[in-house]
Amino acid sequence: MSNSPVENLLKQLIAFDKKLSQPIYIQVSQQIISAIQLKYINKGTALPGTRKLSNLLRIHRNTAVAIYEELASQGWVEIIPNKGTYVLEVDEKPIKITSEKVYYDTTYATTTGFPFQKSFHLASTAQLTNATYTINDGKPDLRLHPVHEFTRWYSAAMKRKNLIKKWNRPTEFSQSLFKKQLCNYLNATRGFNIRPNNLMSTRSTEMSLYIVSQLLIKSNDVILVGQLSNYASNMIFQQADANIKTIPVDDEGLDVNYIKNNFTKESIRCVYVCAQRDYPTLATLSIKRRLALVELAKEYGFAIIEDDYDYDFQFDGSAILPMASADADGMVIYLGKLGQSLFPSFQTGFVIAPKNLIAEANNYLQLLDNQGDLIQEQMLSELIHEGEIYRLKKKNIIIYKQRRDFVCKLLTKYFAKIASWKIPSGGLAIWITFSPKIALVKLAKETEKNDLFLPKTILYQDKETCAIRFGFGHLNLEEIESVIRKLKKAYHKITQS
Repeated sequence: MSNSPVENLLKQLIAFDKKLSQPIYIQVSQQIISAIQLKYINKGTALPGTRKLSNLLRIHRNTAVAIYEELASQGWVEIIPNKGTYVLEVDEKPIKITSEKVYYDTTYATTTGFPFQKSFHLASTAQLTNATYTINDGKPDLRLHPVHEFTRWYSAAMKRKNLIKKWNRPTEFSQSLFKKQLCNYLNATRGFNIRPNNLMSTRSTEMSLYIVSQLLIKSNDVILVGQLSNYASNMIFQQADANIKTIPVDDEGLDVNYIKNNFTKESIRCVYVCAQRDYPTLATLSIKRRLALVELAKEYGFAIIEDDYDYDFQFDGSAILPMASADADGMVIYLGKLGQSLFPSFQTGFVIAPKNLIAEANNYLQLLDNQGDLIQEQMLSELIHEGEIYRLKKKNIIIYKQRRDFVCKLLTKYFAKIASWKIPSGGLAIWITFSPKIALVKLAKETEKNDLFLPKTILYQDKETCAIRFGFGHLNLEEIESVIRKLKKAYHKITQS
């Protein structure tokens, strides 16, 4: 007996994958919905019975029942007892089509019919790879995120009675509990003496820097950065049409005397510096140079943007307090992160500056992120108050220090005669300089053949430099050993060929 036209159509259109995490009944119901929306199946059409559908698709009958119940619950079909299942007419836009067998009659345009301004500076640095192992520039290990505890904390934050009230009154500029708690935490851990009106919370350090750059920079303003510098911050400055000039960096960090000897008063708009650990070289700006930089800022009239991207990861001794913590003249704008031991969606960036700048920065933030994330703020407030943020940081520091020491041990074993590095006092990366110099692009190509990916953003090569910013935080001990071995194998291959 031949199948009906509807049965033949369903057999042709529907495809599902048992390996996917999404249940089969959801996959199939979505495809039937798509067929209804695209008018492949019209209003009033009788769908096959559940027994017939199960045989047609080779699925369990209970799954067929679940498919029709899902369609009925969304209003796409009507199930009439002892008669059958009939398609209803629903005026809705198509949802995602999961089957590759359904095609539209027309294709979407590949280019716009109007001109727009392109930005070379914002070109993506992302690279695709199939390699199992990757070295990044020093990111945390997401596997250390306390998943079970966060499930409980997130659920508790969702149930707070005042949450709806906050959502319904988003434009109030009240000093939130989160800002108060964050101020208390920063005052206690980083030597600040700030109040909520000195603080702006953002989604990330990049968002913080973008907003600050909009406030500070006009076309052709001179921005000073370290000689190699951070590619992400440079893109933000370039997009603001700044004139970026590089300053030498040595073992004591940014060369402040170079600024004094090569620039005049009021010729500089701002200096971007990672004082705790220079990006990418990890050199710490000495106390002497910190004081000299702040004094020069007052004399020359420029702002200092202090990016403290990994303050929380200090392994040996105590971290030097931020320059901004001792800034009584309002010359320093401080960028930081909270919750780097957590999954990225629970981390938050922040800006600390005099209240007049923060007030103006908040105006930009309202345009970019008026909604914010009240659940995240509620939860972080409680984690700060209960000391969980500090405890998580202390636990993870022990793990990361062990990984740092293991990396240095293996580097000594495999690269002692061909590269140099210093054991960093903190941070999740090591600056490795090769001597004699090699072609880092060739090294990256060879490592990828060995299932190890070196992104171009961690490779630094010019006439003076041949180095890698080797991020180790995301790798466990077993993975670290495998990565170092693969790196040495690739190095041997390109130097012997």
